[in-house]
Order: sequence, then C-alpha cells, then structure tokens
Amino acid sequence: MDINYELYKVFYQVASSLSFSEASKKLFISQSAVSQSVKTLERKLGQPLFIRSTKKVQLSQAGQTLLKHVEPAIHLLEKGETQLLDANALGLGQLHIGASDTICRYFLIPYLKQFHQQFPDVPIKVTNATSIGCVDLLTQGKADLIITNYPNSRLNDMFIRKIVANFQDVFIANPAYLDLQLEEFSLADIKNYPLLMLERKSATSEFLHNLFLQHQLELIPEVELNSNDFLMDLARIGLGIAFVPDYCLSKDDELRPLKMKETIPKRQMAAAVNPGLLLSPAAEEFLKLLPQLNADAQ
Repeated sequence: MDINYELYKVFYQVASSLSFSEASKKLFISQSAVSQSVKTLERKLGQPLFIRSTKKVQLSQAGQTLLKHVEPAIHLLEKGETQLLDANALGLGQLHIGASDTICRYFLIPYLKQFHQQFPDVPIKVTNATSIGCVDLLTQGKADLIITNYPNSRLNDMFIRKIVANFQDVFIANPAYLDLQLEEFSLADIKNYPLLMLERKSATSEFLHNLFLQHQLELIPEVELNSNDFLMDLARIGLGIAFVPDYCLSKDDELRPLKMKETIPKRQMAAAVNPGLLLSPAAEEFLKLLPQLNADAQ
C-alpha cells in the first residue's frame, strides 16, 4: 500500500498528544490540514484511527495498534537524522546508553568517567530501565547501546557485541536476624524463608523463576522491588533472604551469602546494539573501552 510518510507523521503527532490543535503547532501546519491528513490515512487504511467527540480525542483500537508500529519507526528516523547532524556538528555526536540502576552503579561508572575524560565535549545520556526494558529502548532507537544482564528473553543474540562481565547470583541474609542453622541450603529450604527479589519484569526475576521451575519448585516471593540495593537494605534488617548479583556485596558487609546445594549457573553482562541501525561514532568509541570476555569464563 502506497501511503505518504507525512500522513503517518501527522497521525503520530495527533496520537501522541490526543489533540489536533497541538499536532498542528508541532507540525507548523493548520489544524484543518491535520484533520484532512488523518481522514486521508483513515480512508486509505479503511478504518477509523480516532474516536472523536466535542471534548476529547481518543485512539480507536485500530489507532492503538498502528501507534505501536509507527512510534518506533518515527523514533528510528529521528535518531538517524540526529546522528547525521550531530556527527557533522560535533564529530562524535551524543552517547546514549540504556542500563539498569544496578549495572549503572556497580559497573558503568568507571567507563563513563573514562569516556568523559577522553571526549569531554560529547554529551552523555543514560536511561535507566530493567534489562528487559532496555531491549525496548534499543529496538525503538531510543538508545545507541545497552548494557544488560544475559540471558535475557527479549534479547536476540544478533544484538550482542560484547560479553563485558561474568557474575554469580547469590542468596544473602543477615544471620544476626535470621536463624540460619543449615550449613548448606537447597532451593526447597529457601522457600521456608521470606524471599526478597526483583520484580517480574526483570531478567533476574526471569532467571530465578526458571531456576525454581527446573527443580520443580514454585517460587513465591515475599517482596518484589525494582532495586537490588533496597533488597539488600531489607535483608540487613532481617526481613528475609535476598537474591542479588555477587558484585553488589562489599567485603565488610554483614550480609552472608548462603552456601547452596544446587549449582546456580553464572550469568553475564552484555553490551548490545541494534544491528539494523548505523552505530554512532560515540557508541563505537565507548564500546572500545569495555572489556571483551568469554561468556564461559569462570
């Protein structure tokens, strides 16, 4: 179907603001031109995209479906334009990274510092999201690269440029508060204690739920949060056993890693890019600073 890109552009602005007048301001065209463009697109697609009333505009079911596809396409085009303009004006353009709060705090900081020292004029933008959410940033063109926990159900292996770290997840608790009499714990034993873990929309939660399923156990957490640091704080005051990456622990922490009977597979941190997009020079330079590890390294 031959549909002018400008029609989708108008649709996106109306769908984003749910206002024909706001869309006309952003597009620098008249409101009647906006309305006519939407009607033309609706006629070509054969169904209404908006539900109009005297007081408000809403997306129809068809409009909601179309927006899910148009929005990332618009972002990708805008990103390409910005990347070309930035490259001409600044040399390297902007560096935009997506990563979880934990990865930012415990892994990224020294590399961001090193990059900033080498390229002080390049703007750096970091967007926080879960490792699963970061994949959406990447596919929608909202980030140049992401640093994510791996395995990740949303991440295609073709996106991975580097394995940058290997780590071990651990169950931790404060023995001053919890009666931890066993020298070795099984996953079944862990179920007898309040379990503190990340929310379901995270790669870590996926990993732990799959681990329990592999041992034919049901995982019922006591607390689900979006911060490993907060989970550790709760474990310190004796509210339960937390499940966190080992790199979050300091040597002088009162939290004790539990010795497990089952082998918990190691995981990785991966630097990933969208192979369908041209990578910005800034992102290429940042990738050079990151280590290159073997995923099977112990």
